[in-house]
Formats: sequence, C-alpha cells, structure tokens
Amino acid sequence: MNIIETKNLTKSYGDFTAVSHLNMHIRKGTVYGFLGPNGAGKSTTMKMFLGLTKPTDGSFSVDGKTYPSDRRAILQEVGSFIEAPAFYGNLTGEENLDIIRRILGLPKSAMNEALELVGLTQFRRRLAKKYSLGMKQRLGLASALIGRPPILILDEPTNGLDPVGIHEIRTLIRSLPQRYDCTVLVSSHLLSEVELMADDIGILNHGRLLFEGSIQSLRETARSMGFPTDNLENTFLAMIDEDNRRMGERR
Repeated sequence: MNIIETKNLTKSYGDFTAVSHLNMHIRKGTVYGFLGPNGAGKSTTMKMFLGLTKPTDGSFSVDGKTYPSDRRAILQEVGSFIEAPAFYGNLTGEENLDIIRRILGLPKSAMNEALELVGLTQFRRRLAKKYSLGMKQRLGLASALIGRPPILILDEPTNGLDPVGIHEIRTLIRSLPQRYDCTVLVSSHLLSEVELMADDIGILNHGRLLFEGSIQSLRETARSMGFPTDNLENTFLAMIDEDNRRMGERR
C-alpha cells in the first residue's frame, strides 16, 4: 500500500519548471530515500507535500487524503524537517520544543520522549543560540518526531553532524518504521548513508524522476544499462551524468 502518491505533479516558476510530471509511490512503513543533485526539485516536492508551495499542475495524496481539499488533515499526519530549522535563540531547546508541543496539544511526555530520541536530553536547558549546528539539526529532528506522526518528511537531517552523530541519526531513522509504524521520506547528499537506511529510492534530476524502486532493483537497472553497481553513489552519478548528456543532445 502506498501512503504517498503523486500524479503528474508539476511546479513551475515562470519559464522554469522545478518539478515536472512527477509520479512517486511511497510505500507505507518504509524509508524512502529521495536523491538528486542540488536544484533537482527535491525540496520543492517536499514543500508541496507540506502545503508550503502550491503545485502548478497534477495532484498528490497522502494516506488517502487529496491536496488541496484535505490539506489540514494531511498536515496533522506529517512531521517535517525542511532545510535549516529556525528556533528562538533566547529560548532553551526545551522551551522551543514546548512551543510546538502546545500548538499540537500534546502532553509533556511527548516532548521528553522526542528529546531523548535525538540525544538532546542533557542539553535541554541550554539556549538554542548556543547550540552547535549539529545540535540544531537534532532539535529540528525532535520537532518533527514529537507526537509520533505516521509520516515524516526529512530534508538533509544529518547536515552538520559529525560521523558519530550521522551514524546515530541514520540508525534512528532506520528504526522508526518498526518502532512507531511510520513512513519516512528522507533526502540526503550522503548516499552511503541512504544506502544503509532506505528501503526504496527515488532519483530526481531537473525535476524529473529518473528511477523509483528498491535498491536491489536499482542495481539491476544499473547493470542492464552498463552503469557501475558497486555502491549507490557510483550508480547515482552515472545515472545523472547519462541523463545530463541526453538532455544536452536534445537541446
């Protein structure tokens, strides 16, 4: 069963098309790795799912609910972490998270659990302006996880973390579907990490979906096209290079 589906989802800004006729299928209870170079349209797609920008054409549904008619119901099911999270610097990490908890009408235990999950319990009373970049990323992840939403949309959640932090967050994301019966859509430039955490992969380039499926089916597709299959990064780069070459020939 797919919990998120798009049908020819398109977003244009004037003459520029950021997302073009996108048909995604995100299976319930999986980690879906969303990959693509800078400017490929990943963040724009995620923002459309969150109602932060309106599609120019096409449609999408989340857990059987269709945008825009069910926009409010969709947002109630989704926890998100998009780009660099913004917090009140003169409030502690705990106080920042408490604002979100109150808006969502959740008990205090939900805030404590979210802080524990991302390893910030001991820093909960430190001012957010004194947090390192990695700690701010963790706080952003805690704000997405609070209340255990059934769907998580995470844009570069390991940005700014050291290798130990990256490993911890990757392990956490990998465990979420089983622990909380949720689905995770995660974008990252760390392809080696995506390879270890994702069940399915979607590869976007110039707003178009080049591939969607399991990592095993990606390897099989790459092998049939004569691309390297030793690791996800080499497969990804070969696929993007080939698509760029074809686009250059068409122009």
